[in-house]
Amino acid sequence: MIRFDNVSKTYAQEITSKAHAALTNVSFSLDKGETIGLIGANGAGKSTSIKLLMDFIRPDAGSISILGSSPKKPEIRRRVGYLPETANFPSNLTVLDMLHFTGSTCSMEPQEVHTASEKWLRRLGLWDARKRPLRNYSKGMQQRANFAIALLNDPELLILDEPMSGLDPIGRADILALIGELKDQGRTILFCSHILEDVDRLVDNVLVLHKGKKIFEGQPQALAEKQGCPTFVEGYLSLVQQVTEND
Repeated sequence: MIRFDNVSKTYAQEITSKAHAALTNVSFSLDKGETIGLIGANGAGKSTSIKLLMDFIRPDAGSISILGSSPKKPEIRRRVGYLPETANFPSNLTVLDMLHFTGSTCSMEPQEVHTASEKWLRRLGLWDARKRPLRNYSKGMQQRANFAIALLNDPELLILDEPMSGLDPIGRADILALIGELKDQGRTILFCSHILEDVDRLVDNVLVLHKGKKIFEGQPQALAEKQGCPTFVEGYLSLVQQVTEND
């Protein structure tokens, strides 16, 4: 479903920052039905990886495959559900407006859009607020609206960037349950999160990035065992400290 082969990306020098390598020879894969957690400190390369997958930017070297094709092909996006880290809706629109727009870009029939919109808005607790302008939504409600948009077209692949962002404890628990349901349905999921306990609970494998380089790929328990730690969280922290000391 996803293949990175020796992918590198360097951002050019700007007035306020020097040129820097965001990714260096990163390779990883995600097969159908699997869930992978992309983790690392700020600046590790997580957001760059997602931008490359979504074709918002292009790699300087290496190759990327998504759903057996190049991310450059627009039709691929009809099979992908993407949730950005930060909601950025036109303030005067409603979530129904956004869902109808998303459905049209995915070539969905009007009845399909109506049925799927009601399904996901009810599941995400937004049905009663469906006609309210998005500017009046709380941050948590906007995040749930983002989820509805990402799931509308029944995607084969979900790419979720910080899916718990802005959610209160009850909302976070509900989204965790939803991701678990999608995983049980056999969806292929890549997500970034700083909440390591959520990663450990949900994923089959983790990809750990540090300053643009891959430092681990595999099962969470394997990382713990590699570092001689009882838990994944402790193993991750031990690995990052070890790598940082060797920088």
